[in-house]
Amino acid sequence: MKAKILLAEDDMNLGFVIADQLKSESFDVVLAVDGAEAFQKFHQEKFHLCIFDVMMPKKDGFTLAKEIRKQDAEIPILFLTAKSMTEDKIEGFKHGGDDYLTKPFNFEELLLRIKSLLKRVQVYTEDVQETVIDLGEYRYDTENYQLEHPAFTKSLTKKEAQILTVLCKHKNQVVSRETLMVAVWGKEDYFIGRSLDVFITKLRKYLSEDPRVQIANVHGIGFKLELGDNE
Repeated sequence: MKAKILLAEDDMNLGFVIADQLKSESFDVVLAVDGAEAFQKFHQEKFHLCIFDVMMPKKDGFTLAKEIRKQDAEIPILFLTAKSMTEDKIEGFKHGGDDYLTKPFNFEELLLRIKSLLKRVQVYTEDVQETVIDLGEYRYDTENYQLEHPAFTKSLTKKEAQILTVLCKHKNQVVSRETLMVAVWGKEDYFIGRSLDVFITKLRKYLSEDPRVQIANVHGIGFKLELGDNE
């Protein structure tokens, strides 16, 4: 089953990045930019899970969840917030929330929480993620962070592996710097951007044995994992 998620996030850049990442994991995502729009969309379509930012214009996440709970007591609700105070978490649960994730967050953690919440309501998603990916002369084991080549085997760091996994999911497509930063670090800023460039340089070095495999720089946007010979 392809689970459908209602995402309400007033930070448009972050909202688009989260939505794109969830879509790459085979979720159907509807994005709303404020609480009022999310409430309207909730009545227009059928959803399996809701993800609400707490601080939103027109209708905040707590109010939105409280109103939705009056009509649907079962749908899982996950709050996203910049606050980490225990009182705020308790407030979220009082308003019908099932889980709570503090910004910045790692996308992998968000994905695990989503899958856990869906299992509670017996919505099982088909995991289509490849665990071993062929990249020209290379084989990439995503679970064990191993990059294998006939001449060597390289153990990747966790962040190297996370970056390469995102690029592999979008082979021959441009992936924005923002998408990579949020997916791996949970946020974007200048210093994380510099770290990202360092990791990209390392990955290029690891992949340099096969000229068909390139991580191209798309100026002003991001990167593209280019594979020759229709890989």
